[in-house]
Amino acid sequence: MFKKILIANRGEIACRVIKTARKMGIATVAVYSDADRNALHVRMADEAVYIGASPANQSYIVIDKIMEAIRQTGAEAVHPGYGFLSENKKFAEALEAAGVAFIGPPSGAIESMGDKITSKKIAQEAGVSTVPGYMGLIADAEDAVKISQQVGYPVMIKASAGGGGKGMRIAWNDQEAREGFESSKNEAANSFGDDRIFIEKFVTQPRHIEIQVLADKHGNCVYLHERECSIQRRNQKVIEEAPSPFLDEATRKAMGEQSVALAKAVGYASAGTVEFIVDGSRNFYFLEMNTRLQVEHPVTELITGVDLVEQMIRVADGEKLPFAQSDLKINGWAIESRLYAEDPYRNFLPSIGRLTRYRPPAEVAAGPLKTSGNWVNASEGGDSPVAVRNDTGVYEGGEISMYYDPMIAKLCTWAPTRAEAVEAMRHALDEFEVEGIGHNLPFLSAVMDHPKFTSGDISTAFIAQEYPDGFLGATLPTAEIERVAAAAAAMYRVAEIRRTRISGRLDNHHRHVGEHWVVSLGGHDVPVRITADKDGSTVLIGDRSLRVESDWLPGQSLARLTVDGKPLVMKADRASSGFRLRLRGADLVTHVRRPRAAELARLMPEKLPPDTSKYLLCPMPGLIVKINVAAGDEVQEGQALATVEAMKMENILRAEKKAVVKSVNAKPGESLKVDDVIIEFE
Repeated sequence: MFKKILIANRGEIACRVIKTARKMGIATVAVYSDADRNALHVRMADEAVYIGASPANQSYIVIDKIMEAIRQTGAEAVHPGYGFLSENKKFAEALEAAGVAFIGPPSGAIESMGDKITSKKIAQEAGVSTVPGYMGLIADAEDAVKISQQVGYPVMIKASAGGGGKGMRIAWNDQEAREGFESSKNEAANSFGDDRIFIEKFVTQPRHIEIQVLADKHGNCVYLHERECSIQRRNQKVIEEAPSPFLDEATRKAMGEQSVALAKAVGYASAGTVEFIVDGSRNFYFLEMNTRLQVEHPVTELITGVDLVEQMIRVADGEKLPFAQSDLKINGWAIESRLYAEDPYRNFLPSIGRLTRYRPPAEVAAGPLKTSGNWVNASEGGDSPVAVRNDTGVYEGGEISMYYDPMIAKLCTWAPTRAEAVEAMRHALDEFEVEGIGHNLPFLSAVMDHPKFTSGDISTAFIAQEYPDGFLGATLPTAEIERVAAAAAAMYRVAEIRRTRISGRLDNHHRHVGEHWVVSLGGHDVPVRITADKDGSTVLIGDRSLRVESDWLPGQSLARLTVDGKPLVMKADRASSGFRLRLRGADLVTHVRRPRAAELARLMPEKLPPDTSKYLLCPMPGLIVKINVAAGDEVQEGQALATVEAMKMENILRAEKKAVVKSVNAKPGESLKVDDVIIEFE
């Protein structure tokens, strides 16, 4: 077995590989850029080598710099993670020429499957069902429009060397095809160094379901069942689960066998994923094969008991797979929520900055997986009926950089059934504390409570259909509002009592904490009467009596309570006459006042936000790629005004209404902050 491996990646996946290597007794080498000098993966590895400036094209995807790090450290093998050089044929060939093992597939398989045009032709020859489309090279935007018309709208415009949602656009008309081609081409060139584009039919209301395969160098290949990845935004997966709530056993078997046939057709070895779209009648069509470890691999590990990273290392070392297809059963249900540095209240725009608070929920290993030999949460197993696992590459006080993918962590839960796994995820998300940047925790929580998700009735259009105006926060049902109001009243009473006990008071001037309050939250005014004893509080709301028990103390940012016999976990920040409470996707400014004070508060005028309608503001920290207008131009609603690049994605900013441009305050190549003025209108 290898004595030392280098991980040619960063962030959570580098940390993930280090954990398994450490378990196997293998020393690890990290590489890092300027932005990652103090990163978690650098701290965790046994050695670390500096490889250059922050932009990936000056560090992580420069093959010569990675090869030099290998020479400096004497690493015998390289794990590429995902993204960067993981599917780069030239990198695999460079390692082979240097006598260094690549913990991934042969370079020929990378070349065949990494090119989506070639991969579709091979899939067709291997008997795999494929999507209609145009597999030839596309000359320019006008050529893209003609081809899209021939294929028939809607179409998917995709980078041939793409992945991770980069270089992908859906076009419903000629204008979108023209713009989508240009953006996809630019993103592909920046992310992969390959700007070739192809076009295929976009299947409406599809599910995105993928099959995990694993093959060795001795001709053995198995599939480790499927993952449902339909909850996506801008073709980027947000929530995944295994197995799929939609597939039946016959479809699962057919998809698995076709995936194995494709892997064998290209002489595959290592872990890989074959992606399909599946329509409402369970017809499935090949999309692409990812010749690397997938971001969402933990859910497969949790339901099969197989450590995929360990198997990749063993396959690279020449070992045979230790199991056959008949050994791979589905055990329970697993769900993964991707925590992104994206602000859901600003249309999921990237957010950068310092993590002033980062407290993930405690990781727990489930009893049922204890005897499977599985790597679960870096633990040897436990007695819990559920598992909680958090794969991350950040820490409290660390920086989220604009140079890389916005993913902060992958939170996973496992349980015997889907309903139990969803419930475990709800509690884990409520326990997760992140401050200092915009993040999508509220959105993830809202999805877990959405009726369509809980029923399994989902498609890749879920986010667009259920949140057409963006995410504005969840609305809690009345019964839950009353539980939160009871909790807020009890917490506020504790804080008030502590304030009455402050030192330095005048003798015989004790302030009495009364029983009657009005809790204002979420547009509701909830009158309450609260009485307390040594074990908790009893809160009366109308004719409903709720018992509140908690050891929460003022100043604690996470409140864990039991209300009406059920657990309630909230992020609780002190605010004027109350709290800012966050739970289950809702963000509630909560006031707890005396009845008379609440009556007077209703008379106070509402403070309105400033009018910014005459400005196009930069919605995120980013780089201006293109300005489409000049002073004096008349623009129409929906017209593209500017393009901003952030975290490897291009964002086209459009006019919200008809207007005339007064001035343009930014130019291509400039780096802007949030709310910097790009264009002013008359």
